[in-house]
Amino acid sequence: MGQILHGSARTTAAVRRAIQHSEESLNVLARRYAINPKTVAKWKKRNFTHDARMGPKEPRSTVLTPEQEAACVAFRKHTLLPLDDCLYALQSSIPTLTRSSLHRLFQRHNISRLPEVEGEKPARKKFAQYPIGYFHIDIAEVRTEEGKLYLFVAIDRTSKFAYAELLPKYGKMEAAQFLRNLIAAVPYKIHTILTDNGIQFTHRKTDRHAFLHIFDRVCLENGTEHRLTQPNHPWTNGQVERMNRTLKEATVKRYHYENHQQLREHLYSFLNAYNFARRLKTLRGLTPYEYIIKCWQNEPERFIINPYHHKVGLNNYPQQNGMVKWVTGH
Repeated sequence: MGQILHGSARTTAAVRRAIQHSEESLNVLARRYAINPKTVAKWKKRNFTHDARMGPKEPRSTVLTPEQEAACVAFRKHTLLPLDDCLYALQSSIPTLTRSSLHRLFQRHNISRLPEVEGEKPARKKFAQYPIGYFHIDIAEVRTEEGKLYLFVAIDRTSKFAYAELLPKYGKMEAAQFLRNLIAAVPYKIHTILTDNGIQFTHRKTDRHAFLHIFDRVCLENGTEHRLTQPNHPWTNGQVERMNRTLKEATVKRYHYENHQQLREHLYSFLNAYNFARRLKTLRGLTPYEYIIKCWQNEPERFIINPYHHKVGLNNYPQQNGMVKWVTGH
């Protein structure tokens, strides 16, 4: 196997071994191998033949203090968050922190890779690029001490903006009303909706002669295309399936709720934090709301109202029938 030597090296491992075992003077060896006598002296003192490591003896960051390094390492080990999430969380308290310096710090402490989850990872495929307004919709079941609720979730494929409601039933009328509420809540035009083949969203094959489904009628009224996933292919709607899991992990899988109202309040608090405060790697460090503002500046024709009118505040979320509604400020 070939040797890997420093770019400026004038000797090989065989020459270095010969120098170390030779009894001849430095000048004689230097003339023989056409190198500097200081180089001969250096290799005579060493008991190895590979290139010595360059740089500081104890690698450390040039932009972080030892205390800041310790804080970053402790944060990573405690939270197990991805690199970008750690960066966004720590930058507010460590302004000099950059993504590259944080990555090198994690590499030095052997924590650059998170622990692998058991099981094989499915092959990932990139989603086709669409303008904002392509929503995935799905339904999940959650429980509190009072009983069952049905979580209707919608997420924009491009902006990652999420909208959800907790309802006591999950029929086609509830699905249609959820779509109406979604259209009213989003400041831009929704051009496509993707759902599974559940009876809440479309007719069964045996009902092909029935009237137009109520969900399709709402789509038709608003000029929205309704697409269906392939039967028995739930991964086609994977974005909203992942959002379902995220919402459950942040609420019912982590906390116990005595009543439905506690779950509603926590769910909508989490959604507000996600939409307005959580920076996402797929959006290049922007929050979903910041990405919507960016799209409005570049493509204002896609918007129904100015997204700046969607404000967050103490009095902007009146509750009606247990559902939190946005109001637009002018």
